[in-house]
Amino acid sequence: MSGTLNALFIATLAFVGGHFVLSSAPVRQRLVRKLGESGFMPVYTLVITAALIWMIVAYRAAPSVPVWDPPAAMAWIPLVLMPVSIFLVVAGLTTRGPTQVGAERSLTAGLPGSPAPGINSITRHPFLWGTALWAAAHLTVTGDLANITLMSGIVVLSIGGMMHIDRRREEALGGAWGPVKLTTSLTPFAAILTGRTHLDWSGIGWWRPLAAVAIYLLLLQLHTWVIGTSPWPA
Repeated sequence: MSGTLNALFIATLAFVGGHFVLSSAPVRQRLVRKLGESGFMPVYTLVITAALIWMIVAYRAAPSVPVWDPPAAMAWIPLVLMPVSIFLVVAGLTTRGPTQVGAERSLTAGLPGSPAPGINSITRHPFLWGTALWAAAHLTVTGDLANITLMSGIVVLSIGGMMHIDRRREEALGGAWGPVKLTTSLTPFAAILTGRTHLDWSGIGWWRPLAAVAIYLLLLQLHTWVIGTSPWPA
């Protein structure tokens, strides 16, 4: 089955579904009882990493099957959205947040500090919004079935992952999740626009946007060499 669209679909399903299944309460609790918390995370990481590698290999081997021909002007969509996507990913990876792995302990312990530092004042899921934007932007300019399969899987994982994490956090933390839910939002800027929090620009700082711009410019230079297609409109 290697080198087929079916293989890519199964690999994408394994990668996306693996996140939801392994992190679901019944499966996670059963595995934690057997392996312990310290044993569960390495197993989880190993399984998800293996699924990711499988998905990438299957994607690279999948045949090109055209579905539609995006207009050349649509190439401007990822050019505009990718800086935002990269900024969200950079800020999400470099800022302590209530939805990060291990954040439950600090929230339960009631440690001091804002539940919405930096980028979390915009959304409590900056990294997943970044990956969702990346995949959605590329869906607008990729008209073959392999790319549609891969990017759609990433969108489903990113958007579904946000809701899944919120539900698990609320079930596990109870009242400790209240301040986070009150002062942050899943939808970007919703908590700011409703007056529940203020934009924490000092927590974001200048270096994160500058780093995002630098990474964006580097990716523009490498895109044709690595991906094989120019990011610019024809």
